[in-house]
Amino acid sequence: MIVEWMLLGLLVPVAAASGYLAGRRGSDKSSGRRVTHLTSSYFRGLNYLLNEQPDKAIEVFLQIAEPDSDTLETQLALGNLFRRRGEVDRAIRLHQNLFTRPLLSAEQRGLALVELGEDYLRAGLLDRAEALYKDLLQVEGQQQVALRQLIEIYQREQDWDSAIAAAERLCESGDCSNVELIAQFRCELADLALQDGDRESARGHLLGALGDVPDFTRARLQLGNIELDQRNWRQAAKHFEKVAKQDPDYVSEIVHPLLKALHELGDRRRAHRLMRELSQRERGSASLLGLVDLTEQDEGRLAAVQLLAERLHERPSVRGVRRLLDLSFPPAEDRESVALVRDILDKLLEKEPTYRCGRCGFRPRALYWHCPSCRNWGTVKPIHGLVGD
Repeated sequence: MIVEWMLLGLLVPVAAASGYLAGRRGSDKSSGRRVTHLTSSYFRGLNYLLNEQPDKAIEVFLQIAEPDSDTLETQLALGNLFRRRGEVDRAIRLHQNLFTRPLLSAEQRGLALVELGEDYLRAGLLDRAEALYKDLLQVEGQQQVALRQLIEIYQREQDWDSAIAAAERLCESGDCSNVELIAQFRCELADLALQDGDRESARGHLLGALGDVPDFTRARLQLGNIELDQRNWRQAAKHFEKVAKQDPDYVSEIVHPLLKALHELGDRRRAHRLMRELSQRERGSASLLGLVDLTEQDEGRLAAVQLLAERLHERPSVRGVRRLLDLSFPPAEDRESVALVRDILDKLLEKEPTYRCGRCGFRPRALYWHCPSCRNWGTVKPIHGLVGD
């Protein structure tokens, strides 16, 4: 029914506009006949809609909308409708036909090219779409539209250098809303460099991302991991601490590497202090469990059990209960009932997703910086709560 209502919304202004054009173009007598014909066609199309025959309604719509510059908006809307219905080939033909019409102005040709580019993207013809949008860069008033679409194409092709160049050019044109996107692209280049074992190039890309967005969580996290691999404990701890302060949603990602760096530095007092601070602010349980581990090592198992039990009353957590079970009943002293509970909790945690996209709700078990479902950047974050981290 959505398509039918879309058609209805299009047919109403088309009928009115066509009646006006008919009256403008000819004599009273001829225009009267034309208005009668258009009104008849309009009601015939409306009847098809009411009888849930959208294809026949579209054919009537095509007949009403004459293929000239006066009905350009109607033609573009119809092509857009074809694309939404999945009839991409039909949309391409319509928009190609529009573009070749001699009466169109440069601005109107630009609009037709924009729609044709959308058709190519929907059809997966990225090379054609790229060539078309590069041509559109020369059309006044269409540069920003073309650059945004080129950025989308380069993302699909994972051509991060070209994506950065297009985004920077878009910013120069006055639209700097893609600064965080540029930082994401630099982080993608850093990942590729790390795959090739080139840590210095990766570090350069990540510092560039921080130059674009000083508090960019992904870059900080990646830099911390690089420094950790290089055994630069102090620098690693510095990056992880900044992540924890600027974005508490990602605390669960830095607790273990941060504790590793602080352990190597021999700074247990700082580790205790940070875990206590983070456990008060974090919505999850990662920092609390880190504090419990430190407490067990320094003060013994009984103190760790007492600490964890108190905190679980305030903030219940399946992971916390699982850890409390291990502290209270070490595996070597397992009873059958305790082993069963432990097994049930493990299976529950294994089945639950670890992350969730805040835009589309996609729930993976690994952290994606680019959501595979809705294709938004930076929207996938750790899940917090009873069965979260």
